[in-house]
Amino acid sequence: MSRTSTRWRLGLTATTALLVASAVVPVPAAAEDVTDYAITVDPATKGARIDDTMYGVFFEDINRAADGGLYAELVQNRSFEYSTADNRSYTPLTSWTVGGTAVTRNVDGRLNARNRTYLSLDAGSSVTNSGYNTGIRVESGRKYDFSVWARADQADALTLSLADAEGALAEVRQVAVKGGWAKYRARFTATRSSTAGRLTVATDGPVALDMVSLLPRDTFKGHGLRTDLAEKIAALDPGFVRFPGGCLVNTGSMEDYSEASDWARQRSYQWKDTVGPVEQRATNSNFWGYNQSYGLGYYEYFQFSEDIGAMPLPVVPALVTGCGQNRAVVDEALLKRHVQDTLDLIEFANGPVTSEWGRKRARMGHPEPFRLTHIEVGNEENLPNEFFARFTEFRTAIEAEYPDITVISNSGPDDSGSTFDTAWKLNRDANVDMVDEHYYNSTNWFLQNNDRYDSYDRNGPKVFLGEYASGGNTFKNALSEAAFMTGLERNADVVKLASYAPLLSNEDYVQWRPDMIWFNNHASWGSPSYEVQKLFMNNVGDRVVPTTATGTPSVSGPIAGAVGLSTWATTAAYDDVKVTGADGTALLSDDFSGDASRWTHTGGGSWAVQDGQYVQTDVAAENTMVSAGDPAWHDYDLHVKATKKSGREGFLVAFGVKDTGNYYWWNLGGWNNTLSAVEQATDGGKSTLVSKAGSIETGRAYDIDVKVRGRQVTLYLDGQEWGGFTDDKPAEPFRQIVTKDAKTGDLIVKVVNAQAAQARTAIDLGRVKVGSRAAVTTLAAAPDAVNSETATPVAPVRSTFTGVARKFTYTFPANSVTFLRIKKG
Repeated sequence: MSRTSTRWRLGLTATTALLVASAVVPVPAAAEDVTDYAITVDPATKGARIDDTMYGVFFEDINRAADGGLYAELVQNRSFEYSTADNRSYTPLTSWTVGGTAVTRNVDGRLNARNRTYLSLDAGSSVTNSGYNTGIRVESGRKYDFSVWARADQADALTLSLADAEGALAEVRQVAVKGGWAKYRARFTATRSSTAGRLTVATDGPVALDMVSLLPRDTFKGHGLRTDLAEKIAALDPGFVRFPGGCLVNTGSMEDYSEASDWARQRSYQWKDTVGPVEQRATNSNFWGYNQSYGLGYYEYFQFSEDIGAMPLPVVPALVTGCGQNRAVVDEALLKRHVQDTLDLIEFANGPVTSEWGRKRARMGHPEPFRLTHIEVGNEENLPNEFFARFTEFRTAIEAEYPDITVISNSGPDDSGSTFDTAWKLNRDANVDMVDEHYYNSTNWFLQNNDRYDSYDRNGPKVFLGEYASGGNTFKNALSEAAFMTGLERNADVVKLASYAPLLSNEDYVQWRPDMIWFNNHASWGSPSYEVQKLFMNNVGDRVVPTTATGTPSVSGPIAGAVGLSTWATTAAYDDVKVTGADGTALLSDDFSGDASRWTHTGGGSWAVQDGQYVQTDVAAENTMVSAGDPAWHDYDLHVKATKKSGREGFLVAFGVKDTGNYYWWNLGGWNNTLSAVEQATDGGKSTLVSKAGSIETGRAYDIDVKVRGRQVTLYLDGQEWGGFTDDKPAEPFRQIVTKDAKTGDLIVKVVNAQAAQARTAIDLGRVKVGSRAAVTTLAAAPDAVNSETATPVAPVRSTFTGVARKFTYTFPANSVTFLRIKKG
């Protein structure tokens, strides 16, 4: 069955839809009317087939996506395992307050070896947990299951209570405790609702506690996941779920959690840590600065994928660290262990109950296999040769034992550059099945690169676009992503899988922006990008119907803007800044022998004139931009002398500076002083135009020259040409794709109009027999519109258009994404 037959999920009353639709849906017009654009459909030519798994989601435990998010556990730090290794502010009692005397212990007598810390509570004492965000959320009339592992030498009573500042939220419960470690349970029924609840455990006598838990009885399909978040993901109708990372997979120690590794707290995500009884699962230091409990582990992940009808796509460590660490692990025995772990993971997912890991899956409650078909090795490794040598060992072992599994490689952390080029050559030469690409770029880049995959080798490795986003959560960002997605569909014979990232973000614990779904402890809402992803995922189609379309007439002027200086986690000194017009006119000359009055400080950091140099002295500050000159300057030469004083990176020289969110800069010694690149910032989002490996020496003065001519830029370092680029690709705001739903016969016309003017468009369907009506879904809003808990200006509107013919005219609203489902005649 085609996934495009999924019902329309619009969530609007008919009255509301009709009222809103009248503002955005045009009146039919005669074909001879003047139009801005033309779309011509070629139904006789067969376009690319689109797989049901084309679009999916990527779940990574970032922004508290798991604990405090999709995992329904309401108690934070339930097993007292928080550590300064996770976050410098953490202690084993983080999120707990103590009444009386309580001591956390990491000694013999613990619950088990992998659950290292427990709480010793004296008689007459209590501990209270504050949960996440504003507290523990409970809803009146709902049931909540409490459990705790406890140990008491003598008979003891635990008193359990749920309350907020206004009083009790449920009846007090008591459980009797005696003897060695055992699990005790109780159930609360909330008597009123609150978002600021607190769970208190008090004791009459001395007792040891571990794994204090409070879970809602009602979870998604009864499988322990928060219902509203799981439902929002399910509503996308994703074809796959990529898990668990991301940086979680390829950072930290590759050792296991054992005495041999001294119970390594900062290690890569390893699947065997995350299965079996939850009290026996290790916790880990999360790369993003907190602790992860693994309550949502691989079993829950496979189960969730099954529950929403999605293909599981796990990612395993390749033993080359990334995300700024860039270290290849040289330990053959450790590599072989990880290869075997990967084979065991496939057995856990697919093996019969008679196999070792299939039996363990069955004991957890799922005797049937999870039907795993794809697995990815590694994530964004920035050492392509070292990565590929290790990837080859994984691939060889997997293909020998499981020849039907698709093994996915990757191309590093960027959309271009030396790492990308080297990785792709290695993948092509080895005839790898599929390569994962990642990029987070500006809206401008996404509008410019709709044709990115048009020139990819149709016979080479397929592409998995595993992570992408345009750098913001406004509707303008979503529009640029939608425009790019039409290019993904047009190239569905090359791009087989694609997932926006990240998926989830708790608004009070944010490490990364943008994100698709936002939430707190009581509500969740989809970003504009969520609405775009949902619209595309629910209306994919089975095959592309080839089309041609006219573009937007535009003339690109020269690169224009002021100049700037900046640093990133470094201190640096600048001198002898000169800007000279192409005709030799001096536009700016500053040797800092006086003050710095010609410079405007728009970033962070601390700037001052010292000894005839302009110096930024805050080694921790990021993006410390100062700028000078006229935003109208164009066709000029910029000279700067720069010296790194201290810190982990180099320095940045900017040109074409329009404002704080729109500029170019030459980032010398970026990415932990491993790479130099020119980046373009558009509305705050950055994309890389050209890059090379290299570092900047501390204490050495560098001569930097930038030559700007029209849309062409040439860069010189110490008098030698370093590189250059021509930024002349149009950021086309009008993009379209047409697909066909094999089950219904519908043509799905998908149009993105990412500009302030409406687009009156002549549509020629060729000789296709069509009915006169089309079901229309429109996303239209101001470009800076942002969805929130209380307002959703970006939401789908459903309407009906009755002017369909083989040739007809339709006016697409300004700043809109419009899908027309046209019935066959």
